[in-house]
Amino acid sequence: MAKISGLFIYPIKSLGGIEVESALLTDRGFQYDRRWMLIDSAGRFLTQREHPVMALLQVALEQDGLQVYHKKNPAVSIRIPFEQQGVETTVTVWDDTMPATLVGSEFDNWFSQQLGMNCRLVFMPDYSRREVDPDYARNKEITSFSDAYPLLLIGQASLDDLNSRLTEPVPMNRFRPNIVIEGWEPYEEDSIREFNIGEIQFEAVKPCARCVLTTINQDTAEQGKDPLKTLAAYRSKNNKVLFGQNLLYNGNGYLKNGMEVQFLRNSTR
Repeated sequence: MAKISGLFIYPIKSLGGIEVESALLTDRGFQYDRRWMLIDSAGRFLTQREHPVMALLQVALEQDGLQVYHKKNPAVSIRIPFEQQGVETTVTVWDDTMPATLVGSEFDNWFSQQLGMNCRLVFMPDYSRREVDPDYARNKEITSFSDAYPLLLIGQASLDDLNSRLTEPVPMNRFRPNIVIEGWEPYEEDSIREFNIGEIQFEAVKPCARCVLTTINQDTAEQGKDPLKTLAAYRSKNNKVLFGQNLLYNGNGYLKNGMEVQFLRNSTR
């Protein structure tokens, strides 16, 4: 029986993620997932790809907001309230431009000091609608500040198979999934097109192309060559290294660890 074995959210794009027992699926992904983001002076998004040190800032969910702290010195922290009413600005994620609100100079200064670079913290309000790639959309679905899609799924057996090929195994946090499924064969997510979890129907619309972020140790911010080098040897297609599936879905509600995955249809890709 295939079932959910892990649920993750990443409230601030490219900072440390949070494993949760349950997550509310909204119109643009899990609640709180990538609704905040750090930007440079031009409004462009910042990630670990260029700034591995971002891995050292961890986010925790509190009752009234986010708590962000430095992994090497947890006493160094700041609280970000859920309620945001900042000044509107324009931000860019890849080729997409959208409105966001500035969280405040106090937060900008804290993040700039911790990361050693000038940056600003922004929030995506509900009225900011960023559509997914129309070539893969089914009903003008939207996403948050994620790279491209509202959800990313990985099968646990796929990571287990990868780790069997590595000298030093890597944890799932290198790949930043939202949903982890156990009970499938390695890479079975490549062939499954549609499935249900509870009353929500999901569709795997595009394999996830991996980048150098997977080579960054999320506890130390140190960077190596694996697992990307090993993956490239057997998971490359059209000059892209593929691992995991981007999802779209119909419906909303809570997903919980242990919920069964009901297969519906295989892919014809």
